[in-house]
Amino acid sequence: MEQLLEFITNNIMLVTAWGLTLAMLLWTQQSKAGKSVGTHEATRLINKDNAVILDIRPKKEFITGHITDAIHIPVVELDKRIAELDKHKQKPIIVVCNIGQTAGTVSKKLKSAGFENVVRLSGGMTEWKAQSLPVIK
Repeated sequence: MEQLLEFITNNIMLVTAWGLTLAMLLWTQQSKAGKSVGTHEATRLINKDNAVILDIRPKKEFITGHITDAIHIPVVELDKRIAELDKHKQKPIIVVCNIGQTAGTVSKKLKSAGFENVVRLSGGMTEWKAQSLPVIK
């Protein structure tokens, strides 16, 4: 630990440059993945803006409980089945995974495929269930 502190104090410019680079990389990756919304905003999008729920979890997780009217396309099948979403291009799409991690990758794919209003559910189905919001089994 003592050596680490010495290194940092002796190379403050290098450590600062490294920190800024890391921060910019994380910010860039976050912005590419699109905006995330919490459960309250997701509910508002569903009720007011007719948002489409895209559940990308594996089938065994999907059948344990999913959001009402969710379209189920597992992430491994997305490339083959993305055309199924074409009729929803003008609507907001909320991408849902288990804890909110995988949804970022899918959001990027959808944006590059021409979907404009794509968001991901922050915390995924884990957060949805923790908030005691309705699920269909």
